[in-house]
Amino acid sequence: MKLFVLLLIVILFIAAVSIQLLFASESIPSNTEIQAILQQRIDKEKQSVGIVVGLINPKGSRIVSYGNLNQTSSRQPDGDTVFEIGSISKVFTSLLLADMVERKELSLKDPISKFLPKSVKVPTTKDREITVQDLATHTSGLPKLPNNFESKDIENPYADYTVEQLYSFLSNYQLTREIGAEYEYSNVGAGLLGHILSLKAGIDYENLITTRICQPLKMDSTRIKLSPEMQARFATGHNQLGQPVKNWDIPTLAGAGALRSTANDLLKFLAANLDFSKSNLSPAIQRTHVVEHDTNSSDLKIGLGWHILKKYGKEIIWHNGGTGGYHSFIGFDKNKRLGVVVLSNSVNDIDDIGLHLLEPKFELAKRTPPKEHKPIVLDPKIYDAYIGQYQLAPNFLLTISKEQDKLYAQATGQARLELFAESETEFFIKEVDAQITFVKNEKGQVTHLILHQNRQNLEAKKIQ
Repeated sequence: MKLFVLLLIVILFIAAVSIQLLFASESIPSNTEIQAILQQRIDKEKQSVGIVVGLINPKGSRIVSYGNLNQTSSRQPDGDTVFEIGSISKVFTSLLLADMVERKELSLKDPISKFLPKSVKVPTTKDREITVQDLATHTSGLPKLPNNFESKDIENPYADYTVEQLYSFLSNYQLTREIGAEYEYSNVGAGLLGHILSLKAGIDYENLITTRICQPLKMDSTRIKLSPEMQARFATGHNQLGQPVKNWDIPTLAGAGALRSTANDLLKFLAANLDFSKSNLSPAIQRTHVVEHDTNSSDLKIGLGWHILKKYGKEIIWHNGGTGGYHSFIGFDKNKRLGVVVLSNSVNDIDDIGLHLLEPKFELAKRTPPKEHKPIVLDPKIYDAYIGQYQLAPNFLLTISKEQDKLYAQATGQARLELFAESETEFFIKEVDAQITFVKNEKGQVTHLILHQNRQNLEAKKIQ
């Protein structure tokens, strides 16, 4: 028995080494090198609490992780740890669409009005109606978020947005561009697509995802509602400053970002997309990889849900996701036959890690630890000069308001956030790593503000 156990250990060791060598032969960083990247991002740059990386090629898969499930736990995340995957859900929604097309249940050119209640007045332009294909490719002309999106809880912003509000938005929204003309990333468009597919199938979005995608691909840990067993594996989410935050609930716009998953499950999804595993979904999966439209970037196209990046002589098909406490990346190179998943329990960006592992010419970003901001007490009368609207972009305003001696900022289509003073002109937001500086002219009048976020300093002129 001892000899058998010894032989088994040796066999397992050889298998593990062989998998690493197979990956190493393709110039992919070793486990040790990936660990160093994650350690740098977590311990030195303070950008996350725990990160899991999954890699897959024709010879097998591996998981590399570092950090913890939360700030008070010593438990390290692994391939079975559950994360919110945010907008990666959009890829699943578009695959549902492609599968329904394969089954001849609908057509990509079907107008969305065909599936919605007759009481909903869908916006049109020049006799052109929004199609389900327009929603999947972010070319519908719908904005990023609906203009009647006002959350009661900024830490769980989508939880109280209802179907009735979605229908009201559609019935009253005026498109600002021709349908199908331009790419504009739209959460409401993707959420609406998930809603429409659910209506067409006659079952809720989660069950549709489970029966049509998860079961054929044997993805047992990709769900919206978590079982007690999955809940026990759920990593705590953290904001940009490393503080624990609430999980997001997205009932109405589930197709835009409601799914939770694990690295091991997403590796199964990658295996199907790389054609390593066959299922009845294979034709629909391959259909989602076809370029449908240009984007605002010359090297980036859009397929059905997937973004298609052509750079350094490579074609990488990918998507990312972010919620209030998580960031996720999934991508693959069909020619290299390599797929990568990166899951983090912090909202901070980790896309650079995923792209770097797929193609080393994509450089790793250099991050700095979040600065600690300490609020001071000001005379609330000072706030009066700051009240108004500031234009960050043609259709994107930052509204500064005062209520009960507190100052607030609200971006177009986003939740209102309280501003805390560091000086008479400098303020910060606690929920995200963002600061605002108000700028005055020689007469002491506020002319514009500067938004400091994501290593950018964006000026916004005061227009009202």
